[in-house]
Amino acid sequence: MSLSSQPPAAALVFQTLLTQGPLTRAELGRRTGLSSGAVTKVSTPLLADGWITEMGQPAGERQPGRPATLVAVRPERARFIGVKVTADELIGVAADLTATPLATRRTPLGSRDVGTVVRAIARLVARLADGGGGPAVHSVGVTISGDVDGHTGVVRYSPFLDWRGVRLADLVERATGVPTVIDNDVRALTVAEQWFGSGAGLSSFALVTVGAGIGCGISVGGRLVSGAHGVSGEIGHLPVGGALGSAQVCTCGNTGCVEAIASTQAIVDQAREETGDPGLTLAEAVRLAHSGDEAARAVFTRAGRALGLAIASVANLIGPERIIISGEGVASYDLFADQIRRSFTAQAFGTAAECDLVVRPLPFEAWARGGAAVAAQRLFAPAGAGPQSAS
Repeated sequence: MSLSSQPPAAALVFQTLLTQGPLTRAELGRRTGLSSGAVTKVSTPLLADGWITEMGQPAGERQPGRPATLVAVRPERARFIGVKVTADELIGVAADLTATPLATRRTPLGSRDVGTVVRAIARLVARLADGGGGPAVHSVGVTISGDVDGHTGVVRYSPFLDWRGVRLADLVERATGVPTVIDNDVRALTVAEQWFGSGAGLSSFALVTVGAGIGCGISVGGRLVSGAHGVSGEIGHLPVGGALGSAQVCTCGNTGCVEAIASTQAIVDQAREETGDPGLTLAEAVRLAHSGDEAARAVFTRAGRALGLAIASVANLIGPERIIISGEGVASYDLFADQIRRSFTAQAFGTAAECDLVVRPLPFEAWARGGAAVAAQRLFAPAGAGPQSAS
């Protein structure tokens, strides 16, 4: 039985169990808004085909009459592979139905040529699929930075790979023989955080990533915002340079973007200029800033201001319960944390300033896990509409 062929009520029950279970049928009804009869009707084929299972009674509950039984998803029922593509490396994760990692692998990329990358993905998928036994891989989820259309499987533009119009989903599917979906890496990570991380159970949240690029995934009303044209949450391209006296040129070709001020490469470029050292590395810039070097600290201060303005814009626009800050750039978060908070508080309108800001360092394996989560999502939401609220 394919979950995608089941009625919407079955998908709702399955997703609620996936993200909030185990639950009794009565609690399932309360959380989904379905009647007890409807819950039983849609649960029966899911039980018969092994997607969900019955467990014992809830701990501590011994009530008269028919005892309540917990129902839960069977994580081992399906296996997925997520792949995060960076400019010089592939990170892969084999995961179960709950996106729990079963195996991880990394492999360097010798070239950014499309064919080379696709072949490297196929080899990585094969190695991950061979390990651990269990069911065959149901699908592969590949995540990549840039303008990625998950509906059509096309990478419209990825600046770090210099790709345009690449039909990546089709290419990987042909190379691996496994159904493949692709998505923007930040949106995929947001799906994983929505289901199993710091966004679980929230009606709205945003995930801001700081690193080679500045990205943002947004979840409102339990749905991931993916944009009518496949673009959303691109806060890295908000024009804040005017407010900061910066005219740095961004990879998109515009000037004054957040990404041109606060991405890791932008910080390195500015630190080299400010210190007069053309060979300065990021680690050395961080060390200089920590040691009190005013020129280096000024670069991180400006980056913090840009990020604070961008994060405040997210809070003002959607009013999320929480904004999660992650990405490889948070390793040096202490250097611009105070400035982020000050800029955010000054720019956030009214009670938007009360938004919970959470710093959550996540390794690239977690980003690859996002690819597995997107692949799992398409198991019962093939149209890519995103998870629905079960509240």
